[in-house]
Amino acid sequence: MMRPALTQIPADLLCAGDYERYALERLDCNALAYLQGGAGDELTCAANLRVWQELAIVPRMLRDLRGGHTRCQLLGDELQHPILLAPVAYQRLFHADGETASALAAGTLGGAAVLSSFASCTLEAVAVAAPGPLWFQLYWQGDSERTLALVRRAEQAGYRALVLTVDAPVAGLRNREQRAGFQLPPGIAAVNIDAPPPLPALGADASPVFDGLLAVAPGWAEVQWLAQRTRLPLLLKGILHPDDARRGLQAGAAGLIVSNHGGRVLDSQWPAAKALPGIRAAVGAEVPLLVDGGIRRGTDVLKALALGASAVLIGRPYIHALATAGALGVAHLLRLLREELEMGMALSGCRTLADIQPELLRRVDDWP
Repeated sequence: MMRPALTQIPADLLCAGDYERYALERLDCNALAYLQGGAGDELTCAANLRVWQELAIVPRMLRDLRGGHTRCQLLGDELQHPILLAPVAYQRLFHADGETASALAAGTLGGAAVLSSFASCTLEAVAVAAPGPLWFQLYWQGDSERTLALVRRAEQAGYRALVLTVDAPVAGLRNREQRAGFQLPPGIAAVNIDAPPPLPALGADASPVFDGLLAVAPGWAEVQWLAQRTRLPLLLKGILHPDDARRGLQAGAAGLIVSNHGGRVLDSQWPAAKALPGIRAAVGAEVPLLVDGGIRRGTDVLKALALGASAVLIGRPYIHALATAGALGVAHLLRLLREELEMGMALSGCRTLADIQPELLRRVDDWP
């Protein structure tokens, strides 16, 4: 029997891993298959976690750290910490309050959240609930008119940025979901988007992927078109190659998110942490550059910033917290991660995020 969500935080909830343990007791097999699963053999999911463990911190001692903090500036907003909530679809699968609870928690803790196009709460309702900045994650809607209509809704509701996901022109083959027979329960849907337009008619020899789904997928021309038609800064999510990073900026992107979609689209992808330093070198120091994938500790955030990230996004960990205790759980998790980051900074000699530099890290060849 599944346990109910908590209304107060027990003493043994001390880290993101503890929230995962609690969430497993509160979600049915259908929801767990969607949340925990990845593409194929889930090699990328495993690599996303392992890659942070392959980095060691070399601390510096006896520095003056008075007045230290975790504040950062991002797209014109000052955040109290660099830990954002990544876009995760259908959050009412995990708690009745869904995306409104997550956005409330993010803003209350002085951070920001990114709302998925496939949210199960309306983007307007989430905007009303959020006391902090919101970004809107966008999938190309098959044509420019439908896409721009969704963008205008986000602009009118007060969202601060657009995040165009570019790494999923087709959905990944998630075997765990297939084995579970995943389906959305009654009453849960992507309430912000209409039914997709019909795909082109296919001939007998045509590929349903290349000639069907990809026929309505965006390209670089659509990125440039979108950047020119919105007043919001546009970030591209799913970049792993420096050439794509450079081309995205040329097309009008204001920032980039280095990501392999949490291992949910293409298995055996390069971990974002491995791609991050090369992309930072390609785009220069001033471009907002975020990263996600496998971050579970404040020390992982520290490592990401040392590799060149401006900020990070977390996904599954905050959904575990949402399933465990709603907005209270998400806020508590963010507090834990921020405290871990502060402690990591203090013990490694970093007073502010600007002090977190690449020389803080070493590669681990023989981790015990």
